[in-house]
Amino acid sequence: MELLLVEDDIDLQKVLAQYLELSGFTVHTANHGKHGLEVFRKYHTDLCILDVMMPVMDGFTLAREIRSHDPEMPVIFLTAKNQKEDRLKGLKIGADDYITKPFEAEELVLRIHNILKRSGKNDLASVTLGCLQIRFDDLVIDDGRIKHSLTPREAELLRYLIEHRDTLLKREQILQELWGQNDYFMGRSMDVFISRLRKYLQAEPSVTLETKRGVGYIFRCGSLLL
Repeated sequence: MELLLVEDDIDLQKVLAQYLELSGFTVHTANHGKHGLEVFRKYHTDLCILDVMMPVMDGFTLAREIRSHDPEMPVIFLTAKNQKEDRLKGLKIGADDYITKPFEAEELVLRIHNILKRSGKNDLASVTLGCLQIRFDDLVIDDGRIKHSLTPREAELLRYLIEHRDTLLKREQILQELWGQNDYFMGRSMDVFISRLRKYLQAEPSVTLETKRGVGYIFRCGSLLL
């Protein structure tokens, strides 16, 4: 997935771009609205993250220009303002989300994934991880020797882990976002799913599913082909 990040605070831009890249995105950056429009026209983009207050061209104007080229392009506004009229203006333009500074980079990543999921841009049908071929529609992991059958919930969990690779995912976050339940019994079921997935994935050494005791999980992988 490729993102356009337009932010005139260079230090913040670098921090966000680095975090987003570690979260598995390709990030194209720009320092102001006019520059952002040039970058947008040059590269394929799946989602745009736009600061509102910028020199040369502000984020609202840039969003209008982007939407004139691609009416369906998802847009997230970043702003230091928390005024109701600014939020309403952004939403009238068609913003998919609006985040007020300061914010956690992890929150931005989660919102990006939620928007991409709603727009259908990150629906994974199949994935190749080294020797592993994962076919979500068929509920199968093929490691070249054995074909492992997945339950629908195992497939749903694995897809979620891959989409959020290299990110620390809290147990309660997974339970709530995937199944809408953060209780003891669903938590125990997830432990079983995690154990089975580790078994199915063990044939590929570049894939790891780390447990951060008392917190959650991090899914890591080498080369990933969609």
